[in-house]
Amino acid sequence: MDNRAGEMDVFVRVVETGNFSEAARQLNITPSNISKLIGRLEERLGVRLLERSTRRLSLTAEGRRYYERSQGLLAELDDIERDVSRGAAASGGVVRVTSSVGFATVAVEPLLPQFWALYPNIVVDLSLSDEIVDLYLDRTDVAFRIGNLGDSSLTSAKLGTAQRRVVASPAYLREHGVPQNLQDLKNHRCLGFNFRRSKQISAPRTSRRIWDYSPGAILLGNNGESVRRMTVMGMGIAQLGEYHIRDELRSGALVEILQHEVDGDTEDLHALFMGGERLPHRVRAFLDFMTPRLRTFLDDATQTSR
Repeated sequence: MDNRAGEMDVFVRVVETGNFSEAARQLNITPSNISKLIGRLEERLGVRLLERSTRRLSLTAEGRRYYERSQGLLAELDDIERDVSRGAAASGGVVRVTSSVGFATVAVEPLLPQFWALYPNIVVDLSLSDEIVDLYLDRTDVAFRIGNLGDSSLTSAKLGTAQRRVVASPAYLREHGVPQNLQDLKNHRCLGFNFRRSKQISAPRTSRRIWDYSPGAILLGNNGESVRRMTVMGMGIAQLGEYHIRDELRSGALVEILQHEVDGDTEDLHALFMGGERLPHRVRAFLDFMTPRLRTFLDDATQTSR
């Protein structure tokens, strides 16, 4: 494959550093590879570009001309790429995003006004579901996924780890009492989930979901937000991600129970996407904006709980 721009970049770096070793270090290749590349370049051009000695490198007249022209061409290439990149950002496009309902509600959606302030022409097509979504079939660009990741050709970026807490409302606990262990849950109403992802997550000590202990479960919801709302209403006991109930724990709307039984029960959160490094600008802009802010959000939730 013709890579004359790459050859020019190497040659310019050699001239500007004054030796093969430093140029090799900056380019993360070996000095011998640089020497071979310069040799092939000189052979193709039919001229000598560098005079080599044990102490220093010096440019020939042809080498100086090649260096000066290469500098100009590389600078023009950078200008072209910046112009295309700015054009991509300005033209915008659609970023198709999927997320669990709870995570989107408390973490993703509050960040969207700031994102649109920077990228007003990028449309975020946001779908909320606690079910696992096939990015290929659903033509999804980014998925915020909670729990264990299966084998996949998708690229993932870990956002953080969240503790899962067992909680109930003060009103529920006053009426039904406070369970002292997981076995006590057989006398309580537990609010659970019916989606596939819940089967992949379990507490390290119990290896079970809390609603498995309660024959009196009255709700199996398909999203965490519904379960959270019903818990706040005093309908039962639930096991939810700490990031999802941070405000309720602070305000006292929910109370944590059974800490000694499920301490260390965590779930990882990731951003999944297709394309690796060759992402469309709109998708890269979305990920570059969201990823550090979501990591800070989850880190703040972890620090608050300590």
